[in-house]
Amino acid sequence: MTLLESATRSRRDANGDDVLLAASNIVKGYHTVAGYIPVLQGLDVEVRLGEMLAIVGASGVGKSTLLHVLGTLDRPESGEMRLAGRDVLRMSEKSLREFRNRSLGFVFQMHHLLPEFSALENVMMPLLIGRRPAREARERAREILIELGLDARLHHRPSALSGGEQQRVAVARALAGSPRALMADEPTGNLDQETGTKLHEMLRRLNHERGVTMVVVTHNETMASACHRILRLERGRLRPVKP
Repeated sequence: MTLLESATRSRRDANGDDVLLAASNIVKGYHTVAGYIPVLQGLDVEVRLGEMLAIVGASGVGKSTLLHVLGTLDRPESGEMRLAGRDVLRMSEKSLREFRNRSLGFVFQMHHLLPEFSALENVMMPLLIGRRPAREARERAREILIELGLDARLHHRPSALSGGEQQRVAVARALAGSPRALMADEPTGNLDQETGTKLHEMLRRLNHERGVTMVVVTHNETMASACHRILRLERGRLRPVKP
């Protein structure tokens, strides 16, 4: 078993449940000078271990807000949410940060790589933040990058990488900490069609062959159709899309 397979294989919770994330009656909105704007209105969703779930919807409907809530980057105004058996909405901010760093990996439309560091150092960063020894972090980052086909780019800074290579580094960084799930927000939004297709294929391979659980917000119909399920965000709630 490779390092990446070991780091990302599907795992059942201690109670044997294969539901990784369960959110119910989630409410979230924003207060603006024009008044309160509701975004999520009593939303319910479950994500199972090993599932690749696509979330689609019109621009501005709140897909990124939803991903931020499900990824514990933002708190809802009300509702319940359990991740890997933990009641995350009752955690302190410190405990939640530590839990999130261990449990989730994130890939955004913009790769958000640190420009002054190499690909290897960027992937090491979450491991060092998680207090892993530097030697262990370096070896883990190196092996994941090699598995994602970046063995010739380990010591290149982001400015020396193509857009597709930068996103692969971002995926490697997201997987470095052996997360329970990968949360991706328009991961191909800034890529040309050919490069985006290659990234789609890589993400599908990680899910199908490695069992990486994924929640993907996307406008790309091809990518959405390759997922196990598609949910559409409309009027603050999720509705299933028939294949």
